[in-house]
Amino acid sequence: MIVTFILIGLTVAVSLLAFSNPRLKQQLVLWPPAVRRNHEYWRLVSYGLVHADGMHLFFNMFTLYMFGQFMEVYLNSRMGPLGLPVLYLGGLVVSILPSYLKHQNDPSYYSLGASGAVSAVLFAFVLLRPGATIYLLVIPVPALIFGIAYLAYTWYMDRQSTDNINHSAHLWGAGFGLLFMALLEPGLVTGLLR
Repeated sequence: MIVTFILIGLTVAVSLLAFSNPRLKQQLVLWPPAVRRNHEYWRLVSYGLVHADGMHLFFNMFTLYMFGQFMEVYLNSRMGPLGLPVLYLGGLVVSILPSYLKHQNDPSYYSLGASGAVSAVLFAFVLLRPGATIYLLVIPVPALIFGIAYLAYTWYMDRQSTDNINHSAHLWGAGFGLLFMALLEPGLVTGLLR
């Protein structure tokens, strides 16, 4: 489970540095005009290393800790040690592309945080173990029910655009995690539909 801890350690370290170094934070966030005009393509990944505040960082890393370890063990058995990094980094990039394309000429837009990648890991778990129990605060919820409710809430909030949260990244990250697992284990989808 070392990859999970490396991802958490790296993200926490960079986020903590960026909390006290605004210049570093600005160099790492996804700012679409910098990618488009200046070819700063690293921002399509580095935005996941910085977070808005301690709570944002905590929730993302706690979720990664809770589900990343399980997914790492499972993916190691199916793909080797690159399984979790491919899922996580793929989720990070795929989840931000729609936001990038929508805002590529918007100098006031930026996005940060690992939520899209974490959603990919979480929803890969949901498809793999739909009957598992996920605790929403202290309420036990079956993973499949949690997943459906989360997607509905995130879709609704994305349409509202009333906060500074990139709900689109959550949706696309979740979609990537589901597709990743469906391609890896096609039987998961047919088993779910029975």
